[in-house]
Amino acid sequence: MTQPSSSIGRPRMPAPGTSAPELRIARLRSHARRLAWSALVLIGVSGATAFFYGNLPAPYEDWMLLTAAAVLVLLLVVVPYVAWLSHTWTITTRRVIERSGLFGSNHREISHVRGYAIQMRRGILQRLWGAGTLSLSNGVEPAMRLKNVPNAVLVHETLVDQVEVNQILAHRDSQSFGSGSVDV
Repeated sequence: MTQPSSSIGRPRMPAPGTSAPELRIARLRSHARRLAWSALVLIGVSGATAFFYGNLPAPYEDWMLLTAAAVLVLLLVVVPYVAWLSHTWTITTRRVIERSGLFGSNHREISHVRGYAIQMRRGILQRLWGAGTLSLSNGVEPAMRLKNVPNAVLVHETLVDQVEVNQILAHRDSQSFGSGSVDV
């Protein structure tokens, strides 16, 4: 049996003593505006290649142009995109998980139950785009930084709600288990 959700949209709380499944709330990447330069490079390289293909001066050949274009696209478009794609933050009902890396994956997580301080920093451009940088610090480990997260205010509110709900559930469960009589 669960309690009904409140009017402000907080998640339902499980009945005392029952375990709640871990649900994914959000999976985030840094704001995609970081890839704007890569998009401009792709457009420029495509246009230059189309313009110069078949019109190169005598010592140069078309295969040289295509090779140079492919190298530029690989280094300035594909590599930044794959780097952006390989770094994610997942917010669940129990923890925040950070994963980064393609081949050797780095994995960090911070639990909502233990609690942590949340600090939000937003620069002028981040405010313009609705993004921000969140630092989650539990005082024991180095702070987890969610850099350039889109909808930073909403993510901040979600994390605050999850910490509150998890701490309430942990306190309630510890009280219900500790209130029993002990036979000596």
